[in-house]
Amino acid sequence: MGFAPAAGNAMPAYLAMWGLFTAVMFIGTFRLNRALQVVFGTLTVPFFLLAYADFSGAGDNFRHFTGYEGIICGLSALYAGLAQILNELFGKIVCPLGPVKK
Repeated sequence: MGFAPAAGNAMPAYLAMWGLFTAVMFIGTFRLNRALQVVFGTLTVPFFLLAYADFSGAGDNFRHFTGYEGIICGLSALYAGLAQILNELFGKIVCPLGPVKK
């Protein structure tokens, strides 16, 4: 038993909704720290780029660019997670997160 392929605009709409969700989460990071702002900012972009690529039928070069942007997001998420754990573990700033002044 297999699944039928999605309708033409289903995947772009799905990706755009995740982009919208991550954009709202990005706004929520404005009072946290710069590291999380980078993570959610760079996570929002590929969702919208992938939605555009699926909707417009963009070529492989565009999708590769989107993938590289996703790698940047992943690396920033690794740093943010590691920094939060190390800072908590050692009770001091080992890896700066870029605190936001309130």
